[in-house]
Amino acid sequence: MAIITKKSETFLEKYVNNASPTGFESSGQKLWLDYLKPFVDDWDLDSYGTAYGVINPKKEFKVVIEAHADEISWFVNHISKEGFIHVIRNGGSDHVIAPSKRVNIHTKKGIVRGVFGWPAIHTRNGKDANLNPSIENIFIDVGAKDKDEVLEMGIHVGCVITYGSTLEILNNRYYVGRALDNRIGGFCIAEVARMLKEKKKKLPFGLYIVNSVQEEIGLRGAEMIAHRIKPDAAIVTDVTHDTMTPMIKTTKHGETKCGDGPSITYAPAVHNILRDLIIDTAEAKKIPYQRAASSRSTGTDTDAFAYSSVGVPSALISLPLRYMHTTVEMAHKDDVENLIKLIYESLLKIKEGHNFKYF
Repeated sequence: MAIITKKSETFLEKYVNNASPTGFESSGQKLWLDYLKPFVDDWDLDSYGTAYGVINPKKEFKVVIEAHADEISWFVNHISKEGFIHVIRNGGSDHVIAPSKRVNIHTKKGIVRGVFGWPAIHTRNGKDANLNPSIENIFIDVGAKDKDEVLEMGIHVGCVITYGSTLEILNNRYYVGRALDNRIGGFCIAEVARMLKEKKKKLPFGLYIVNSVQEEIGLRGAEMIAHRIKPDAAIVTDVTHDTMTPMIKTTKHGETKCGDGPSITYAPAVHNILRDLIIDTAEAKKIPYQRAASSRSTGTDTDAFAYSSVGVPSALISLPLRYMHTTVEMAHKDDVENLIKLIYESLLKIKEGHNFKYF
């Protein structure tokens, strides 16, 4: 029986298609909260826009399920006298994929459309024959005759820029679009809250469903909200790489495949007891899963929760994703459903005052 409903998939499409660049997540957070509110008892947000809903807010023992809301983007950094716009990164934006992409420049006057230009192949010869995109040479063209016209459009240094691609379903099997990293995670934790509500499950602890900001520039939103909530445990979900596509070395990046289930991480920041509870749940409920290892840090909000305050038992469940930080990120629908199910079933195994001490 499918977990994701038509109504929830309609929300997913609207949520992914909405721009939510790092530092400017508010419109996406409003969409997310509006969807979440019927399934929780209370909600709030912090000073920088991390949003969360709470089930059983009066309970002393607190468990967090978390994803991050922000997407990679660009900042306007310089406008030439000819009217071309040069950029810097806001998060881990990939300059290699930029040329020929259409973009939305966000201004107080509204969206201004533009394109990342690139010299035609006919003009690239001699030393320029193998010209490669770099952060120094990519540029945006908005069709303006000069800098003054660009400024008149409402564009200025500091305006944020996002790609305009939208969500689609490929071969009835994959969600495809930009910002599945990690808008899909926010969708999954909201679906967990929906399932708990619809199935009338009573949890013996307070559950905080958290959609953090500013992960893409250093886990900043998770750092702040971990200190605010002070949870007793945290289950974080993010995306990881499908390493079975061309040009990725499995000996270096591990073996993870879309369609084979969510990936459960081993790492110093991951609490062994909480991770084992999740694995035991997956095996008991026959939920497919994969294993992954991270050497020093996970590079996800797991690290921020784990090392906050006096330390928070934390675990990471990742969704395999193809072509991360592009406009065609791909997530298998089965993996999304199994990720939702795994978080949901794992929560039902956690007891009030659960003992996470090693001995």
